[in-house]
Amino acid sequence: MLSKGRRRRPPLPLGGRGAKRGGCSPGAKPDPGGRIAATRVWLFDLDNTLHDATGAAFGEMHLAIGDYVVRHLGITPEEADALRRRYWLRYGATLLGLVRHHGIRAAHFLEETHRMPGLEARLRGSAPDRAALSRLRGRKYILTNAPRAYAMRVLDALDLTRRFDGVITIEDMTMFGLPRPKPDARMLRRLAARLGVPASRCVLVEDTLQHLKSARSLGMRTVWMQRWLGGGSGTLPQREKRPLVTGKNERRRGHKPAYVCARIGSLRKLAQAQ
Repeated sequence: MLSKGRRRRPPLPLGGRGAKRGGCSPGAKPDPGGRIAATRVWLFDLDNTLHDATGAAFGEMHLAIGDYVVRHLGITPEEADALRRRYWLRYGATLLGLVRHHGIRAAHFLEETHRMPGLEARLRGSAPDRAALSRLRGRKYILTNAPRAYAMRVLDALDLTRRFDGVITIEDMTMFGLPRPKPDARMLRRLAARLGVPASRCVLVEDTLQHLKSARSLGMRTVWMQRWLGGGSGTLPQREKRPLVTGKNERRRGHKPAYVCARIGSLRKLAQAQ
């Protein structure tokens, strides 16, 4: 029972049967028995979507990536920062530039830059988040640009592993012999096919707008997680996942780009939207 004077918030516009083609607005037709929700595929980012990676991992990861570039390319820290920025703007990730132009093996880079001793002690889990994930109908997958070893450490420490049907990491995003991490639309399209569903049945829950924009272009539903938005500092993106150049409107928490179907600050909102 709602207290007098309070209005119930409208459900999140995740869409379903009858949804407008190409839009995020829900359709008028009901979903008897929750059949649409039961066939939905949830794709969850990991860092700064399911946990506070800015406080637990990004600082150490930023330093490790810089040190790796300095050591393996034989350049100064200043040159390494400039190179990382250039590759980020051109490819969306330092790793892709290193693989394409310097013969760096992706597995070697990922192993050396994601060691992070003591990571588990810095992670903070949430019982309400675990409960919300358990209430979501449909299949649930982790979809992260992080390496598998790191992702499994985080999921195990947060007691989230058993809440998901699978974990899709950067090692699973190779196409034509090269890494194709988010926001690569070809990878996302192939992923939906591998999962046996049309893109319109997928919901990507992310903190990174570039990734949401790419997913929406394929017809996926998109949810912008804002719980840890704006954390951290520095000239390079935290864990190399945030764009360096973003319109000021997209940086505002209250702004919702057209390709974002919903904004949330907690996973509980997803469970309530079903």
